[in-house]
Amino acid sequence: MEELRYPIGTFQRQDSLDEETRANFIAVLEAAPVKLSEAVSDLTNEQLDTPYRPDGWTVRQVVHHLADANLNFFFRTKLALTETEPVVKPFDEEGWAELPDSKVLPIDASLALIEQLNRRLVFLLRSTPVADFARTYRHPVNGVWTLDAALSFAAWHNLHHTAHITTLRERKNW
Repeated sequence: MEELRYPIGTFQRQDSLDEETRANFIAVLEAAPVKLSEAVSDLTNEQLDTPYRPDGWTVRQVVHHLADANLNFFFRTKLALTETEPVVKPFDEEGWAELPDSKVLPIDASLALIEQLNRRLVFLLRSTPVADFARTYRHPVNGVWTLDAALSFAAWHNLHHTAHITTLRERKNW
């Protein structure tokens, strides 16, 4: 069950990144929309409404969740770059995944959003001075995060959920 839940392993937080690692994580975000689109390519509605694991979200919910999470990462990044340790608002991932836009809406809306959002996000991150990746925000539940730590999570998170879909496809031979 742990393999189904964490197909690429659990997140390993990195509070400070070297320039090469940071560039690699930004490249992951740049490639993420294409990788996700490839992962869901040609899936039927029935397949999109299949959970990636027992008691897990459906493929459709995973795609919409990635849009929600990437939006939150984008906003948190901008807040950290423009304010001194802003307090960010957590979002109820489980609750959001149960809303109609996550359970019913065709995935093309979120795929397009992720494509354009990540384009803007990658530009912002590549334009950010190295020293600013040490800037922080405060999460009420998870504490203080540097932008480097948040970037490492965002890259892992996109790979993690895309792997949920690709491993399901492999298991189901889709």
